[in-house]
Amino acid sequence: MAAGAAARRDPDPEPVPAAGEKRILCVGLVCLDIITVVPAYPAEDTDTRCVSQRWQRGGNASNSCTVLALLGAPCAFMGSLAPRHAGDFIAADFQRRGVDVTHVAWQPHGDVPCACCIVSAASGSRTIMLYDTNLPDVTARDFERVDLSQYKWIHWEVFISKDLARHFGYRSAPEALRGLRGRVQPGATLICAWAEEGADAVGPDGELVHSDAFPPETLVDTLGAGDTFNAAVIFALSAGRSLQDALTFGCQIAGRKCGIQGFDGIV
Repeated sequence: MAAGAAARRDPDPEPVPAAGEKRILCVGLVCLDIITVVPAYPAEDTDTRCVSQRWQRGGNASNSCTVLALLGAPCAFMGSLAPRHAGDFIAADFQRRGVDVTHVAWQPHGDVPCACCIVSAASGSRTIMLYDTNLPDVTARDFERVDLSQYKWIHWEVFISKDLARHFGYRSAPEALRGLRGRVQPGATLICAWAEEGADAVGPDGELVHSDAFPPETLVDTLGAGDTFNAAVIFALSAGRSLQDALTFGCQIAGRKCGIQGFDGIV
């Protein structure tokens, strides 16, 4: 309980990076992932033994922080947590990874969201069932406390997912980019990954760039692959690399992640 109780007081001063070094801030979801690896996806209403089971810190923004930290980028997470066992487990894991949690909003009420994840060893597919609890989100007032001068990149949900593209009726990444480009401000960059078909992006000049996927020899675990792609692209773009280089790097790192359980070993 110590982590939660301390965090409910006025926030400590934000740590200052080394001279000239700015960080990346990811704003969004953190949850507890309970991951069950099974030989093959089970049929409904059957009993089966699993290969393994583990707790893992999950959530889109949280996973991206993990990958950024593994790539060597100083980063911070901003999102909501509740000060009980799951929240303390998550906070400790952020600390283990070297992710700054100064901006975590510890909520006095509500529960940490929990996702039950089934990973098929036969196919590498992941099936996620999220229990989105009554935990309040961070607020504009929380964000006002952030010293933006400490950050070179702030990540919200700005990448276009395959699921979102399909929701709008698009059948490929290039089609989604062309269709959604008119909805964003001039000068924006749009990026859309499409699993085994790689990823596409459109920069401010309107030119479409593409990277093929880099699948592993054996597909092991796709849980968090999209978050890995996002983090790797952000890492490359924030370092000044071209959109084409960033897209290719994102696909490469996401491919490595699909060949391992969890995130350790992607670099």
